[in-house]
Amino acid sequence: MSTTASLAQPAAPTAWDRFADSDFYYSFRRTPTAMVSFATLLMFVLVALFAPWLAPQNPFDPMVLELTNARLPPAWLADGQMRFPLGTDGQGRDLLSVMMYGLRISLMVSFSATMFALVVGVTLGLVSGYAGGRIDNAIMRLADMQLSFPTILVALLIDGLSRAALPREVHEKLALFVVIFAIGISTWVQYARTVRGATLVEKSKDYVHAAKLIGMGPLRILFKHVLPNVLGPVLVIATLSLGLGILTEATLSFLGLGVPPTSPSLGTLIRIGNEVLFSGEWWVTVMPGVLLIVLVLAINLLGDWLRDVFNPKLK
Repeated sequence: MSTTASLAQPAAPTAWDRFADSDFYYSFRRTPTAMVSFATLLMFVLVALFAPWLAPQNPFDPMVLELTNARLPPAWLADGQMRFPLGTDGQGRDLLSVMMYGLRISLMVSFSATMFALVVGVTLGLVSGYAGGRIDNAIMRLADMQLSFPTILVALLIDGLSRAALPREVHEKLALFVVIFAIGISTWVQYARTVRGATLVEKSKDYVHAAKLIGMGPLRILFKHVLPNVLGPVLVIATLSLGLGILTEATLSFLGLGVPPTSPSLGTLIRIGNEVLFSGEWWVTVMPGVLLIVLVLAINLLGDWLRDVFNPKLK
């Protein structure tokens, strides 16, 4: 028998242990604004995902709608009813239920547009920064041209062209995808320019030269080695773009150029309520407007915190 007892090896830290010990999590716990913003955004996402089960009423089921319940005020006002806590709209739909479904559409459009812009922008930024030369010049000049137009103007132009090019029935079926494409293609430039600048720095480092020496291809170098090192700023831009996408979609829908009325978003609800605002039915437009403000504010505050966390000058 051996006289020396073998020492038990300490267990390897799990992914959660590494995350709990990270500066990222430490900063999150020490920043109340970030925690409140994240909790608010998470609540809205969960409400949007489970809207069919959480909403008191299915606003798209004509069998449960009654015109006698149209334009009822919130429950705390005179003539209000407790089963309609935020009141009803002109069709007798429970405003709380409509807002839940509208939140679902707004978040889905904004998230899809943000992911589309992220994929396009990051890919073009990586290629532009790594290849250089004429490819870099072509991509950056295209980005400069688009930057000369406001984001909302580009989205309006694309939406207008789709309405002119497609038959009305086809456009109504593809309206949601057109809005996602219009918002996404108008916001890819920020990703491309940021990733290009980071790629120019990363491609001159030793690990990239070592990958070239062992015969690794350019695409593998870009997406396996360079991409993970430039994702910090991309995460910040994506968070802020999520709020911008919600506002852009709301603006398009408010102008009647966004999602179809059969799938109303928060912008569509505000536009519908604006038509009866001066008749005293303020809740139809104010309630979705307040929800939109709180949602975008939570996203922007979370994005500001992420920008501070990934800013090396503040460390």
